Amino acid sequence: MGLKQENNGWNPYIAGALTGLLLVFSVWFTGKYVGASTTFVRSAGFIEMLFSPERFAAIEYFKKEIPKIDWQFLFVVGIFFGALIASTTSNSFRLQAVPPMWERRFGTGKSKRAIVSFIGGAIAMFGARLADG
Repeated sequence: MGLKQENNGWNPYIAGALTGLLLVFSVWFTGKYVGASTTFVRSAGFIEMLFSPERFAAIEYFKKEIPKIDWQFLFVVGIFFGALIASTTSNSFRLQAVPPMWERRFGTGKSKRAIVSFIGGAIAMFGARLADG
């Protein structure tokens, strides 16, 4: 049982163990936990700064949490590129608006999928931010 399975996908147990080690080493060496939700908020701050600097200056959160490109921001960028590399090297990469499981249950409607995905993402982000994550 190696890193790759028969279908060229990564073994979830080994990938999970490696992720756990990453978390341990992150806390050990930097004293910080690996996370992503703050990066999304900071990214929104960057966009707000770009398009509406006066509104950005009025937002209380950004007075204490100034948007910056730091290790966490680069970690999120690395997640994107790491996933892209993993999916292309395992020949599992494909662009699809509606996954097969969704299509079997709810049909091929792209707009319904987009709305549900957006709402689910917003709820998950709200929960992460509420938990100070």
